[in-house]
Amino acid sequence: MEIEKQEKDLVVSVGRTEVMLALMENHKLIEYNKESSQGHSYSVGDVFLGKVKKIMPALNAAFVDIGDSKEAFIHYLDLGLYFKAFDTFVKKTNTNTDAKDLYSNIQIGPALEKEGKIENVLQQGQMIMCQIVKEPISTKGSRLTAEISLAGRNIVLLPFAQKVSVSQKISSKEERKRLETLVRSILPRNYGAIIRTASEGKNAAVLVAEAKSLIQKWEDSFPVVSKNKSVQLLFTEYSKTTTILRDLLNDSFSNVYVDNEKIFKEIRDYISLISPEQEKIVKLYEGKEPIFDHFEVTRQIKSSFGKVVPMRQGAYLVIETTEALNVIDVNSGTRAKTTDHEENTFEVNKIAAEEIARQLRLRDMGGIIIVDFIDMDSQEHRNELHKYMMELMSQDRAKHNVLPLTKFGLMQITRQRIRPVTEINTQEQCPLCHGTGKIASTVVIDEQMERQLSYYISEKGCRDFVLRTSPILGAYLSRGMWNSYLSKWKKKYKCKIRLVESTDYSVLQYEFLDSSEESLS
Repeated sequence: MEIEKQEKDLVVSVGRTEVMLALMENHKLIEYNKESSQGHSYSVGDVFLGKVKKIMPALNAAFVDIGDSKEAFIHYLDLGLYFKAFDTFVKKTNTNTDAKDLYSNIQIGPALEKEGKIENVLQQGQMIMCQIVKEPISTKGSRLTAEISLAGRNIVLLPFAQKVSVSQKISSKEERKRLETLVRSILPRNYGAIIRTASEGKNAAVLVAEAKSLIQKWEDSFPVVSKNKSVQLLFTEYSKTTTILRDLLNDSFSNVYVDNEKIFKEIRDYISLISPEQEKIVKLYEGKEPIFDHFEVTRQIKSSFGKVVPMRQGAYLVIETTEALNVIDVNSGTRAKTTDHEENTFEVNKIAAEEIARQLRLRDMGGIIIVDFIDMDSQEHRNELHKYMMELMSQDRAKHNVLPLTKFGLMQITRQRIRPVTEINTQEQCPLCHGTGKIASTVVIDEQMERQLSYYISEKGCRDFVLRTSPILGAYLSRGMWNSYLSKWKKKYKCKIRLVESTDYSVLQYEFLDSSEESLS
């Protein structure tokens, strides 16, 4: 069963407090991420100067304060081979030293013993450089490593390392040799690198530019460490937008749509650095309706994140997430039985497998996933379903393992868990009745809105409005060319009103905003 390659679009919606990212394959939502634009969240790839709080000899590990409410965890094996070089740098650097000179002259070896004890390396109160490899989940704090790396599109930079290794997926011996020789020649002393698959065929200028950019990012943290030996963030990974582009960008990536000029320029500049020939795929969206409504992302979010997930031909999934594992139940629903029972069951299970593979990526579900497929008598069908599931999951970037079906028809999947499951409550409390079931008469909604409009004009002096409503209320207010409610209000109050319909809003929900779409309340 061949799975055809899909064209990918990234849709970026920039709000007042967060940036929302939707990855689409053939207009179908595959991944959904949110990135807060206020404050700092503890994300994979962030590098901190942390303080050792507790040594746990029984676990051969330590708890580290990185500024989060929950202490982070680091195991002895996560200190890395050349932890002593990082430790020497942190201890010796200060405002009177040339940090770059100090860095290049530190001796990297010898490597830490594989069977060593953490109490012989760390002590309480010690400051260490560390990087998040797993975000805080439930009651657990972040998981850390002291073997810091800076990932680019083509190269992963390794401070205090000596190796330059090439991705095994690059099969050509000549290309492997070319890339290794080139990267070795551009790396300064005390830097190593991993050459990624994406670098195959890239010219020297692209690799040199990226290596310089990563080295600069690392060295920009030196003054911070020199001046202040306290718990602090040294630098973050790129934004989620650029991280997704870094990991996914390939020839099948067709468009990146952004509704904010500043983020548009940031993404375009980033792509021009990592893949100059694809700079033209970044497009600024300037449509009147919200970008997620235009590309039907909102509708797909509403239908995909509930407990019950409908599929084609009447089948559906029921998804339950617990602390220990995730359970997915497959139901045939009202699907028409057009063939014999066994063939029908196999078809439903294949449809379910496609949706499950999508849901795992969409919700970023990790840990143990148990799937209860509909029972099939044929062993051939069971084996075929297992192969099909593995093929579908091969497009997932997270590490995973798919086991064959048990005799009870259960499939066990493990998927790398590095951040909490994305959960969106698709059952909303009505903003008009607040759960009581009673609302004001729809006949007076226009009077209520007009009173609010009059207040904003007289008390706030605003005369240029954006009115955001549900599509149904928007149609009601704008019906009639000359005698619509909107036309009457514009004439009566000598003001401008631009109507924006949002599928996020319930039937009678509305909000008046100023011309720059900032709240007036």
